Amino acid sequence: MGLWFDMASLGVEASQVISLRLARIAAGGAKGESESRRMVEEKVAAASRAGMTLATGGSPEAVIRQLRRKVRANRRRLSS
Repeated sequence: MGLWFDMASLGVEASQVISLRLARIAAGGAKGESESRRMVEEKVAAASRAGMTLATGGSPEAVIRQLRRKVRANRRRLSS
């Protein structure tokens, strides 16, 4: 569809994941703690992957595709 559409979709999908994650974290307990750790670890890994993709000649579109795949997986996991 194009970079603009993919970025807009990423924003919407990420907002959904943020909402689901905040609900899980607010509920507390082991699941909330685990989600907090996972969230931070994913951010570090995603930044590293994005940097490596761009440094090796990958396109911004490739980075957005990587991010959207992960965000959609998180949305499915958190929704179940």
